[in-house]
Amino acid sequence: MSTARTSREVVIGGASGFWGDSVTGPMQLVASGRLDFLVFDYLAELTMSLLASARLKDPSQGYATDFVGVAMRAVLRDALAQNIRIIANAGGVNPRACASALQALADELGVSVRIAVVEGDDVMPLLPALRGEAVRELQTGQPLPEKMLSANAYFGALPIKAALDAGAQVVITGRCVDSAVTLGALMHSFGWAADDHDRLAAGSLAGHIIECGCQGAGGLYTDWEDVPDWAHSGYPIVECRADGGFTVTKPEGSGGLVTPATVGEQMLYEIGDPARYVLPDVVCDFTEVTMTQAGMHRVDVRGARGRAPTPDYKVSATYVDGYRASGQLTVVGFEADRKARRTAEAILERTRGLFRQSGLADYSATHIETLGSAYLFGPHQPDVPHFESVMWLAVAHPQKQALELFAREIAAAATSWAPGTTGAGGRPGVVPAIKQFAFLLDKTRLQPRVTLQGGEGVTVDVPRGGASPDALPSQAVHTAAPVLTEPAHEVPLIALAHARSGDKGDTSNIGVIPRRPEDLPLLRAQLTEDAVAAYLAHLVRGRVMRYELPGIHAMNFVCEQALGGGGMASLRNDALGKGMAQVLLSMPVRVPADHPAARPRA
Repeated sequence: MSTARTSREVVIGGASGFWGDSVTGPMQLVASGRLDFLVFDYLAELTMSLLASARLKDPSQGYATDFVGVAMRAVLRDALAQNIRIIANAGGVNPRACASALQALADELGVSVRIAVVEGDDVMPLLPALRGEAVRELQTGQPLPEKMLSANAYFGALPIKAALDAGAQVVITGRCVDSAVTLGALMHSFGWAADDHDRLAAGSLAGHIIECGCQGAGGLYTDWEDVPDWAHSGYPIVECRADGGFTVTKPEGSGGLVTPATVGEQMLYEIGDPARYVLPDVVCDFTEVTMTQAGMHRVDVRGARGRAPTPDYKVSATYVDGYRASGQLTVVGFEADRKARRTAEAILERTRGLFRQSGLADYSATHIETLGSAYLFGPHQPDVPHFESVMWLAVAHPQKQALELFAREIAAAATSWAPGTTGAGGRPGVVPAIKQFAFLLDKTRLQPRVTLQGGEGVTVDVPRGGASPDALPSQAVHTAAPVLTEPAHEVPLIALAHARSGDKGDTSNIGVIPRRPEDLPLLRAQLTEDAVAAYLAHLVRGRVMRYELPGIHAMNFVCEQALGGGGMASLRNDALGKGMAQVLLSMPVRVPADHPAARPRA
């Protein structure tokens, strides 16, 4: 694989997709010897609430400790020696503490480093005023809860650019959109202006491709057997040009796979309407993006377009709503699924009786799954016996006392009911039920600040933007049921397409890319909104909307009320919808008798 580059390129490596990603990412990327920037994404909504809780217990906490203690300990010295600049949203709810910990590590290692901190995303001080303004949650419309754990606005790239402009070698931010760590580096390097919307959209796409770690280089790929050397999976690199075009690749000799299909799956991941992907700096239009194989593990990406940003920040807040617990038991033998389900039902019946005796209210929510039985596939499960099943029983209750009682009663199943019951694994833990509350906040209500370690802070002006998201044109494609009259064979969708799914709150996003562009009309005719909604009806309670991306011959399905409340609120085993694409790939589609997919496999 060629590693040649020009002076007009900026090379950025995506070292982390979440708090808990492998330390091999930063080690591998720094060892490649070809980066200008190393960027990290750590913050999910649940992570922010956990960090807020940690800071309440200890004012020195509240940041992603692995960034300092694991990643930077492994690569800081080498990165600085190569003049690689580092950007991470590891600051969580306490970026100053993160910077202090990093400075202490640098002192220990005997290296000099200029650290900048981006602050101002904390919305907690504004909550009393916002309650009087009848703020409502974006998806559910519920009012602002009384007791909040955290509330942080998603900042964009401008504060990061300002920190780099001031000479920072490491930039630590609180909450920002995942792609901003990349866009900020590009705005600084190329001098892109805040109103250069097409280039900002292109830089945001580059950041989106690398923000999820290995997913940008073959991770979670539909054709997983084609991806070599999982143990040494490559973390993604983007070689970016001043005109906004970029090439996706990975370190030489690493595992993984970089093709238009693997990169295309990542582009579709969690973007919703691809014609109006709303970010703080720009509203992106990815519908005409093209991807071209430019060499072994090299994909050239072009065609992103942008419009002026909206006037609001999205705020992700979290609050505690009672408690939750989930218990598991393994059941083996004949009729394993039925035994597992009956066991769960018996536990619920018994504990409800004990609740009544103790004067406790009923559960606020319960959920039973039988893992190993293709539960997620609902009515599309294969009709075959299963000789092993894992009972998944998740419950919620306003009072901790009730769920502690529930946790004690799980173990009794080991000797009480189903033959072949095993694998109890101890009492399940009872934890606060942390839920997300998302809303919009006018950008003028917050002021981003950048502070270079040891210096004074400077404020960063952010353009307020233009139209609200609802005023932007939508590219949803509403189609009628298909009418196919020619002789046809029925095959599963996976024979014709790749797909990947992800979440945004209670909404599941499923991107579908035909294996052959010429099959797009065939799939368009059959993967209608109504047909997909019907196939996923056991999971999706709301609308299904289809969007098209002609540039890569793809479709994106946005399914509302699809994840049992989504993320932290859901009691499902697959609360983030990672398996939704796998379910859709089992959907039968018809192909002509002479289609390659209709031929029996050798």
